Amino acid sequence: MNKPPRTFDEFSETFPKLREAWDLLGEAAGEGPLDEKTQRLVKLAIAIGAMREGAVHSSVRKGRAAGLTAEEMNQVIALAASVIGMPSAVAVWTWVRDVE
Repeated sequence: MNKPPRTFDEFSETFPKLREAWDLLGEAAGEGPLDEKTQRLVKLAIAIGAMREGAVHSSVRKGRAAGLTAEEMNQVIALAASVIGMPSAVAVWTWVRDVE
């Protein structure tokens, strides 16, 4: 997997217990029947719905590491468009492209 942004590493060094709790939460959420690619698509969709730019960036980085294609991620954006609206879908599309 790609290295997280420097800011995340610096935050983690400043707040090591929060980082530990974050890692445990991620591990616990990953337990279940969904394969890693499906988990990454779901997390991307959640980040898009919440309009969290940083989470979209992270989801794209981690999704690519898990083997997601641009086409799969674009479909998630297209599916979200009817819920979040066209201007928001365009914004999200630019966030996904930021990580290219």
